[in-house]
Order: sequence, then C-alpha cells, then structure tokens
Amino acid sequence: MNNLCKDRVNHVEISHDGEDQRIDNYLLKILKGVPKSHVYRILSSGEVRVNGGRARPNRRLAVGDKIRIPPIRVAQRNQGTAPQDPERFKILYEDEDILAIDKPAGLAVHGGSGVSSGIIEHLRSTRSNQPFLELIHRLDKETSGVLLLAKKRL
Repeated sequence: MNNLCKDRVNHVEISHDGEDQRIDNYLLKILKGVPKSHVYRILSSGEVRVNGGRARPNRRLAVGDKIRIPPIRVAQRNQGTAPQDPERFKILYEDEDILAIDKPAGLAVHGGSGVSSGIIEHLRSTRSNQPFLELIHRLDKETSGVLLLAKKRL
C-alpha cells in the first residue's frame, strides 16, 4: 500500500499527478494489492471522503483535494499462492509494450476473493524496475494459457 498505513485512517492531498483522475482509479493505483471489489465497497459505503463529503467512484480529482482513506484490511500473504521463482513463468513473448507468459493452472492472476496475491503482484515485486505493469485480460485460477500484460500505458 505504498507508504500508507493500513491500520489507521490516512489523509492524502492530491498533487498534479492525480489531477483529473477518477477517484476509483486513483485509489486502485495507490492501494496496490487491495482487491478492486474492496476499493469499490469503501467508496460506495461512504468511507472514502473527498473534502469532507462522500465521493462517487466516477468523481474527478483536482489538485488540492483532500482524501480520507479508511483503514484497509487485506488478507495476509500466503507464501504458496504465487511461485517465488520468476523462472517458473515461461515468457512466450516480450517487447517494450507487452509481456506474454504461459500461466499455469492453479494460480490466481490477481489477489481478491480470499487470495491475497497472484501472478500480477508477484511479477510487480520481481520486476520492480518496471513502473507500469498491468493485466490486459484475466484467466480463471484453474485455467492455463497465455496471459498478456501491458508494460506501459498506450
């Protein structure tokens, strides 16, 4: 969760890099590892406040907006969820824009629904020199196949 404390309320002031971004997308960016469903739950329940008021997920942020983020409770990391050896993911194709890997069956693509972390979190931690790494699509946990990841925003 970046440098935010997950055990207490956090207050964030929006700078130029968050300007004109939707609050749901901004929260997903700064709360890495928190399931998307949880982010939308805290937004819809009114726990997230912008300048003292409730915020709808589609609200656009402005420089100087003050966001109140409630304590975030996420599942404890399960060391067996994603392989610790990056070589376990066979790279099928890679260029400056895209990474294609051979996803084995039995591994979650991302955290959520009782899974604390998945392939995307593992790749982000092992490829820390890449500032942007996002899923292009998803595959079910029990499905094997080609998984595409974007290495930069197009």
